[in-house]
Amino acid sequence: MQAEWRFPNRATPAGSSAYYSVRFAPAPLRHDLAALHAWRHQVRAIRHEVSDPGVARLKLQWWRAEVGRTFAGEPRHPLSQVLAPAVERHRLPAEPFHRIADRVEAEILRRQPADETELGAACEDDLGALFELLARCHGRGEPETLGAARRLGGFCARVYLIRDSGALARQGRAPLPADRLRALGLSVQALGEAEHRRRLPELLAPAAKAAWDTQAAAEQGPRLPASLRVRARILAALLAELERSGLAVGEQRIGLTPLRKLWLAWREAQR
Repeated sequence: MQAEWRFPNRATPAGSSAYYSVRFAPAPLRHDLAALHAWRHQVRAIRHEVSDPGVARLKLQWWRAEVGRTFAGEPRHPLSQVLAPAVERHRLPAEPFHRIADRVEAEILRRQPADETELGAACEDDLGALFELLARCHGRGEPETLGAARRLGGFCARVYLIRDSGALARQGRAPLPADRLRALGLSVQALGEAEHRRRLPELLAPAAKAAWDTQAAAEQGPRLPASLRVRARILAALLAELERSGLAVGEQRIGLTPLRKLWLAWREAQR
């Protein structure tokens, strides 16, 4: 069963942005990076697989406990058994795993970020925490580098939030912070109505600018490993594509073809 968590796995399927990110990493690291992607994938999947918040939190707590068992050398889940050697090999800390889990719990409980600052922190607690772990696997543990990795992961999370805004609104989840909704005279429930979803292009314009600003801040830091830059390069192209569409994400999901992702990944890896 452990083989299913090696590269490529369900979190890094062929043609995905995550796939190309791992594919352009050094070969000895690929299984470890794929296992980290899979851990985040498994934990975040709880939101969709379990409708009852109480049950979802219990399942999430099991994974939190599994982090403790993994760091103690007693993993139970086949994924954890693949991940445990990577944790030891790269001296990974437990804290980023818990930040990812905490973010999932906040989403299960429908806790809306209060403002732009909290939204940015939420994005860094998700993909930003994963990017920190990925950077550590590349042997990069300097505080400045890890900070840049978290910001770059936060940028990617912001782009996914914009891309998925229409679907999130239909599910009763707002892609905007609470203070922004109040300023617009909207509620999370109102944003799910078709008439308000049609306003998403104008509502998301500040979110797109914030994403670009986050990317610029990340790029002012130390140069990151190619695998992280590849993911961000693909997501930057996706954000540009979303903007070319007029941020018309209310009723459609816009993406890039695998061939274009491959081309972007190859070019970034050559830099």
